Amino acid sequence: MTEPSSNPARHGLTQSDAEARLAADGPNELSSAKKRSILAVAAGVLREPMLLFLLGAGAIYLVLGELHDALILMAFAGLTIVIAVVQEARTEKAIDALRDLSMPQALVIRDGRRQSIRSRDVVRGDLLVLSEGGRVAADGWVIEADTLQADEAILTGESVAVTKAALKGEEPNEAPVPGGDGIPYAYSGTLVVRGAGLLRVAGTGPRTRIGAIGQSLSTLGNETPRLTLQTRKLVRWFAAGGIGVSVLAILLYGFLRGSWVDALLSGIALAMSLLPEELPVVLTLFMTMGALRMSRSRVLARRGTAIETLGAATVLCTDKTGTLTQNRMQVEEMRLPGGEAFRPGEDGVTFPEPFRDLARAGILACPEEPFDPMEKAFHQLDSAFPNVELKDRQDEGWTLHHHYPLAPELLAMTHVWTSNEQDGKLVAAKGAPEAIAELCGLDGAERHAMEASVAEMAERGLRILGVAQGRWEDGELPESQRQFDFAFAGLVGLADPLRESVPEAVRTLQGAGIRVVMITGDYPATARAIAAKAGIAEGGTLTGDEIEALGDEDLAAQIGTIAVFARVMPEQKLRIVRALKAAGEVVAMTGDGVNDAPSLKAAHIGVAMGQRGTDVAREASSLVLLDDDFKSIPVAVQLGRRIYDNIRKATEFIFAVHLPIGGLAIAPLLTGWPIILGPVHIALLEMIIDPICSLSFEAEPEEADIMRREPRDPESPLVTRALLKWSVLQGGLALVFLVALAAWTHFSGMEDELFRATCFAGLICTVLVLVFINRSFRIGKGPHRTGHNLTFFVILGVTGAIYASLFLIQPVADLFHFAVLDMRGIAAVSVMVVALASVLALAKRHYGRGIAR
Repeated sequence: MTEPSSNPARHGLTQSDAEARLAADGPNELSSAKKRSILAVAAGVLREPMLLFLLGAGAIYLVLGELHDALILMAFAGLTIVIAVVQEARTEKAIDALRDLSMPQALVIRDGRRQSIRSRDVVRGDLLVLSEGGRVAADGWVIEADTLQADEAILTGESVAVTKAALKGEEPNEAPVPGGDGIPYAYSGTLVVRGAGLLRVAGTGPRTRIGAIGQSLSTLGNETPRLTLQTRKLVRWFAAGGIGVSVLAILLYGFLRGSWVDALLSGIALAMSLLPEELPVVLTLFMTMGALRMSRSRVLARRGTAIETLGAATVLCTDKTGTLTQNRMQVEEMRLPGGEAFRPGEDGVTFPEPFRDLARAGILACPEEPFDPMEKAFHQLDSAFPNVELKDRQDEGWTLHHHYPLAPELLAMTHVWTSNEQDGKLVAAKGAPEAIAELCGLDGAERHAMEASVAEMAERGLRILGVAQGRWEDGELPESQRQFDFAFAGLVGLADPLRESVPEAVRTLQGAGIRVVMITGDYPATARAIAAKAGIAEGGTLTGDEIEALGDEDLAAQIGTIAVFARVMPEQKLRIVRALKAAGEVVAMTGDGVNDAPSLKAAHIGVAMGQRGTDVAREASSLVLLDDDFKSIPVAVQLGRRIYDNIRKATEFIFAVHLPIGGLAIAPLLTGWPIILGPVHIALLEMIIDPICSLSFEAEPEEADIMRREPRDPESPLVTRALLKWSVLQGGLALVFLVALAAWTHFSGMEDELFRATCFAGLICTVLVLVFINRSFRIGKGPHRTGHNLTFFVILGVTGAIYASLFLIQPVADLFHFAVLDMRGIAAVSVMVVALASVLALAKRHYGRGIAR
């Protein structure tokens, strides 16, 4: 926020006026996709195979006159719809939270002050500040333009930027058509590629040009994540297999037992038992909730594909300024022409007299209210040493008279100061050391001494500026700053301090098998010094000029040994990313500028800065660091690996649990036992399986070694051969124990209802055993996870209470054709559970080793 403007025409709206217009015109956003109604959600659920099976079985029970069974199935169907609606609401809430975080910001002038607001809150009549790299938030008339250019390709299809001019006179009644230079009008959604300006908003939301042609961010769909495609394929295969087996079971039951109605019910139960319908639910919920968890860690996942790719990243390309460093400058060292050095931050509170003229000249060479971080650092010297009076010239009435700007042919700037009380003019210059040496006319020995000091300071990662001073007594100022008679005042070394969290974050990433490389526009010596402080592993250094001289194949061959890319132009970042990809790396890339967008988009994972990043960089990225802090990157990697791990754990469980369920459904058809599982029992089972998969596994804490593993192969399938073998082994062992329990129960002479209750109780306990076994990839001594899963224990407690009533309260048991368990059944189930858990634990020590890879 700035001080109030003294120009009434640039005062902007008052806050009350803006709120009134927002209420009248609505938010500055285009119509988004409508949320699904409850009826639409219910209709979607009704197309699910599991619910169709439930309703079909309910209809058959009604035909048979079994009203209570039919009602129970209908109740389960209704409960399924309720769960779907609740889950939809939870997902929408998570998406809304993410949408709020990703809402673009706009800089407006209200009440004479600059304010950063959400772009949706921009209203007609607002004064909108335009700056390079930002998206225009609304349509409007340009009333100030400083070399302002915009890319209007989103409207015109022309990629060449057009120049914007300031409006002269009154605003016309109609907005001009986009395209062409000199138009004093800017359009919502277009990109400012150069300069700055001020825009008076004329249209917002649907009243903008982009709104009129029906384009909207809500219509921009993301690519389907690879995991979604894999799970869809798996569910289709299992559905086809389940239906085939159920048809065969119906035929066998009908021909062998003669009851085709019972055969149909058994076939439906078998199909329900074999259908892994939990997989799509798991994937959708895990991705949505995972993105929300990332947002709580100040990381916005804009694309679902980024979450699954995070665990496979092998290289992180990071810029330096603002990411590894604090994006502010401070004076680290001052050197006089004779080589004497002073470090303001280390040498106590005393500012030596010989260095005061150097500091004064440096401050005079800066704007009085600087924006540039290096110029702010000069002014901070005065604040840090208030007793030295480094701004005594300004305090004595000297004022800035003329400014000579930086020029490509001379990287120095000069300020000329005048005083009403003193004759002559003070002249102060600062800039690149070689430019200052040229202005001062340093001879060979003096220049060599200066260059030696520059090299020594650069080795410590400092950015060096030369400072010169002089006087002008001849009246009219010269056309060029080269014509002043300067004296060399000395060198000032500045540094952007490293963020305190960076070394630990780099160590964490490297421990996770992710190579960190730095890409910067700084000099090689400065870049290497910062890389060493950050803890980036040693490696070669490659400059932009050297990259330019290499072919693509040669660059890809060398790039694996490079740790620092220095003096790199933004357009060269794209070549670096492509070379890393050609070398077989999975690349994450950080960036914040307009020119970073191609490399962010080309990387497997583009990481944009949320605060200092431009809109176009954020749009090209898949992750956004909302606080611009490097420490958020290893947090995002850890969360991404955790999400992927938990999806695999849930998948293991789903594949394993359907084997004993399906086996117990088909066993009576082959053995002549009483039917154990009907449709109502399968529906009852789903009430425990679904919440455990979708809620409990999602909340599992990460594995203890999650950041000590090598990145996974990005081409590895979700269901690996090792995982499938382990799931089949678990499910097979569980089925063997359940069949053994059923056989013992049958031959012990139990009645059908008690036989069915005992077997079902064993199945419920088997499900819980499989959950415990699959909560971690490993078993044995030492911690396997880093925290506790409260959600799991809550679900376990609620489920235990429900099933305890089912097996111990006769009226409840009667509803499902069960009898209350007796001591024989409880003992048998207990023995089976202990034996199964022990065998699975032993099996996991041997067969489960490869499933975490």
